[in-house]
Amino acid sequence: MVKAKVTETVGALGDYLKEQRTQSRLSLRQLAEQAGVSNPYLSQIERGLRKPSAEVLQQIAKALRISAEQLYIRAGILSPDDGVGGSVELAVLSDTGLTERQKQSLLDVYASFLALNEADAASPPVDLPESSSQGDAPTDPS
Repeated sequence: MVKAKVTETVGALGDYLKEQRTQSRLSLRQLAEQAGVSNPYLSQIERGLRKPSAEVLQQIAKALRISAEQLYIRAGILSPDDGVGGSVELAVLSDTGLTERQKQSLLDVYASFLALNEADAASPPVDLPESSSQGDAPTDPS
């Protein structure tokens, strides 16, 4: 189920990129050169065979003169509900002091925290036993 969704997202991203490239009247080779990626790699992205990193998406967006955030949303990196203004994801993705692997790790941890919080919010509250008024202090046996 999850793999199918990823494949669907990557395929939709590829279709969108190809549409943007043709509207910009760029050949695959021209876009690859302007984005600083190889021609075969860009072709695989467009055909939905590869999921590009946020950095590659940013380079492609710059070459196509389109919003990198829109590509992040189409690639499933950002949620459309996040709002583009001050999202954590955008801050992480735009941080030039982090490697791509570090960015992805931070985004994965952040997503897991959000999922955990959603699960906690959906579950009913747990009734905890009331503590005794005497506390848990040890008693002196003498």
